[in-house]
Parts: sequence; C-alpha cells; structure tokens
Amino acid sequence: MYKISEFSELTGLSKETLRYYAEIGLLEPAYIDPTNNYRYYDDGSYFLAVLLSKLRNFGLTIQEMQGVMNDESFFNLKTLLLQKRQNIVKQIKELQQKLSDIDEFIESGREDIE
Repeated sequence: MYKISEFSELTGLSKETLRYYAEIGLLEPAYIDPTNNYRYYDDGSYFLAVLLSKLRNFGLTIQEMQGVMNDESFFNLKTLLLQKRQNIVKQIKELQQKLSDIDEFIESGREDIE
C-alpha cells in the first residue's frame, strides 16, 4: 500500500488531483485509515491512475474519463480514442491551413513593399 504522497510521486498525479479524483469517484483510494483519514493506494489503483493520466493527456474530459471508468470492460475506449484521434487530425489540418494563410499574407505584404 502507498500513502498518497508516495502514490503521487509514483504516478505523476498531484495529491490535489488524487483527492479530486476520489471526491468525484474517479479513482478512490484502496483504503482510508479511519483514525487519521490517510489515503492508501494499492497496485490496482496504480493501473487505473496510469490509465487516467494517459486519458487526460489524450484530451479526454473528466466526464469522458468517468464514462471509461464506469465501463469496466473498456469496451467503448477504442471508439472514444479513435474519435479523439480524428479530432486531433482535424485540428492539425486546420492549424496547417492557418500557417499557410499566414505565410501567404506575409508574402503578399513583401510583394507590396518591393
């Protein structure tokens, strides 16, 4: 079992994030000591924490992450990640178009100067 500070270092999730995730039922400690309210996490919690960290980095919202965690089979996870991937590809194309527009605008300004 890991204290919250140890678990935080191990997973890269801040203690505040771990407390918040517990508050909303996303990642609850394996055990809370009733005498001092210390939170303890186990190896199973580690797997879930790493998964949540990855999902957050992939841009999933808290609500989407809750949906993934509630679907214990992770049946819909692949579909959700493919949708996120499509959104990212779309954003990249839009940003590339903006870069092209900026470059064109700069070049048109240079032609006017020369």
